[in-house]
Amino acid sequence: MGLFSFLKKAGAALGGSRPETKKAVDPQEANEQKAILLKGIVESHGLEVEDLSVEVNDDQASVYGQVASQEIREKVILALGNVAGIASVDDRLSVVEPAPEAQFYEVKSGDSLSKIAKKYYGSAMKYPVIFEANKPMLSDPNKIYPGQVLRIPPIEN
Repeated sequence: MGLFSFLKKAGAALGGSRPETKKAVDPQEANEQKAILLKGIVESHGLEVEDLSVEVNDDQASVYGQVASQEIREKVILALGNVAGIASVDDRLSVVEPAPEAQFYEVKSGDSLSKIAKKYYGSAMKYPVIFEANKPMLSDPNKIYPGQVLRIPPIEN
């Protein structure tokens, strides 16, 4: 798939340390810590990746491994990219059963899943398709935020 861009400041925070307690950290060590945390995010979502490896270079995450489907591949990319501090994801995943790629959509202020569904599918009532396509990253269809990137899978009309 390649390189995917995200808003570096949007998304869930990786670490929970307070600024006043931060110590000077070697950049390489910081990247290794981010990689461990990002790998944990993928695993916590239950996204199965054989031989999962994540490398971080400043604000770019590279992900390696093998996934069973295109859907899992896209969810892994979004799980990594929708994290504050990550501006791009270099997708190096291989897929056992390739399928058509979904579109990615960056949420804008004022958006809702129904508004996005109307734009892509012609019907606001198809918002559950987008919600389901973005589980487990989304836990509630009303909890999306500007800068978040969502999967918009192709559907038959």
